[in-house]
Amino acid sequence: MKRVAITGGIACGKSLVAKYLNELGFATVDADDIAHELVPPGERARLAKIVFRDPAARKALEARLHPVIRQRLRERTVRFGEGRAIAVIPLLFEVHWDEDYDIICCVTSGKENQIARMMATRGYTRDEAEARMSAQMPLKEKAAKSHYVIANDGSPDDLRAAVAQFAEWLGSPGRQ
Repeated sequence: MKRVAITGGIACGKSLVAKYLNELGFATVDADDIAHELVPPGERARLAKIVFRDPAARKALEARLHPVIRQRLRERTVRFGEGRAIAVIPLLFEVHWDEDYDIICCVTSGKENQIARMMATRGYTRDEAEARMSAQMPLKEKAAKSHYVIANDGSPDDLRAAVAQFAEWLGSPGRQ
């Protein structure tokens, strides 16, 4: 039984990949959803303004949240049926959790596409988008460390087709 994780850069389409995998019968659990459970709704934006300007503050926050997120990911992937859920972990390599997974898929996108998505969907300025991108490992490194790469620079239909190919490569949800 393989433990599978999806990673990639901010605004590369990891959530859409997870949605398409769900439609194909794969269960997913998202580290960002767990983080949202741990940080009250009004606090997230306030904390983001602090931690993306202050690396020490970011490290302190991560030291508190990451162990809880990792534990909940482990619990929920088991709860979804003996480890059959696919974990979506944006910072998989940055937090060194890659050792927890047998197969890692990286979702990539061009820098300008990422910036445009963050500005359009999250209301970030270009500087805010670039600050968030620079806080993560470069996509080329993530892709090089992964077993499978899905490029998301085309249409939603292109992405859906790429996810279907990945699902076929994985095998049916029951055979993970």
